[in-house]
Amino acid sequence: MIIRVGVGDIAKELEIELPPDAKVDEIKGSIESALNGDLSVLWITDKDGRQVGVPASRITFVDIGTEVTPKIGFGAN
Repeated sequence: MIIRVGVGDIAKELEIELPPDAKVDEIKGSIESALNGDLSVLWITDKDGRQVGVPASRITFVDIGTEVTPKIGFGAN
């Protein structure tokens, strides 16, 4: 699963690949807490165990989705 976070005054969004066992409801809860002002920093742990901190006041958008792999060959439609 991939999460993209827009950060104010930065042209490119952060793209973080989450571990396969990541729970979407827990991630959404953390994001909502950060956006509501309950957290000053949104911490996200990627698939390699690295932690990324984003100041909650600078978050412009969050996109949670699956990784899209391009289709190649005869099966591509």
